Amino acid sequence: MYGSIEYILAGVLVGFCVGVTGVGGGSLMTPILITLFKIEPHIAIGTDLLYAAISKFFGSVVHAKKLNIVWPIVIWLAVGSIPASIATTWVLDNYLSQSTHYKAILTMVLGFMLTITGISIVFRTQVERFFSRFGKPMANEDIDQQRERLKSKRVQIALMGIVLGIFVTLSSVGAGAFGIMALIIMFPNLPMIRIIGSDVVHAVLLTLVAGMGHMSSGNVDFELLMWLLIGSIPAIIVGTLVSSRLPEKIIRKILGITLFALGINFMINPVKSKPVTPPEVVITAPAITSQTN
Repeated sequence: MYGSIEYILAGVLVGFCVGVTGVGGGSLMTPILITLFKIEPHIAIGTDLLYAAISKFFGSVVHAKKLNIVWPIVIWLAVGSIPASIATTWVLDNYLSQSTHYKAILTMVLGFMLTITGISIVFRTQVERFFSRFGKPMANEDIDQQRERLKSKRVQIALMGIVLGIFVTLSSVGAGAFGIMALIIMFPNLPMIRIIGSDVVHAVLLTLVAGMGHMSSGNVDFELLMWLLIGSIPAIIVGTLVSSRLPEKIIRKILGITLFALGINFMINPVKSKPVTPPEVVITAPAITSQTN
C-alpha cells in the first residue's frame, strides 16, 4: 500500500524532469500512477489533468509576462479543443464508463499518445531543423503580415485543437510535446519560444476543462493530487535552475525512449476491467408443513 511519501517522491521525480527537459508532466505522471502505483486508469487520467493544469499555470504566467504568447493561436486552438473535450467527457459518461472495455480503451489511447509523444521528443530537433527551412521567420514580418498568415490557418488550428481536445481528455497526454510538434509543423517560421508559450497557455485551458469534466465524473483523487503537487512544484523550480548544468539532450532521449516503450506496452497489454462474477443464487426448498385432519 502506497502513502503520501511515495506520492510526493513521484511528484519530485516528474517535476524535476519537467524542469530539466520541459517535457509535459502528463506524459510522465499518468504512466507512473498506473504502472507503479496501480491506480485505476480513469482516476490516474482525471487526477493528472488537474495536476497538469495547476503545474503549467505558473509557466504560462511567465510566458505571458515575457510576451511569448500568440493569442490568436491559443484562441483558435481552444475553439476546437474545449468543445471537443466537453463532448468527449459526455461520451465517456454516457456510453463508455459502463462498458467492460472502458479501462482498455483509455489505456490503449494512452499508449498511442505516449508512443507519439516519445517519438516527437526523440526526433524534435530533426523535425525543427526540417521545417525551419520553409518560410522566413515571423519575427521579421510586420504585424499585418503576421495576422494575415495566422488568419489563413484558422481552420487548421481549430481542427488541430479538436484532435488535441479528444486525445488529451482520453489520455491526459499530448497537450505539451504533441501540441508543440503540431505547431512547429503548422508554423515552421514562428520563433520556438512563442510556440512553446502559446502551447503552454492552451494546455492550461484544455487540461483544466478536461480535468473538471473528469472531476464531475468522480475521476479525481484530491488527496493524491495534493501530494503530487507538494512534491513536484519545488522540484520543477530546482530542475529549471540546474537544467543548464545537466545533459538535457541525453535526458530527453532517455525519456522519449522510455515513453515510447511504455506506450507500446499499454497498447499491447491494456488494463482490463475485472470480470464481474454473477451473484450466487441460493435455491431453498419450500418448507413442508404437516396438516392434521
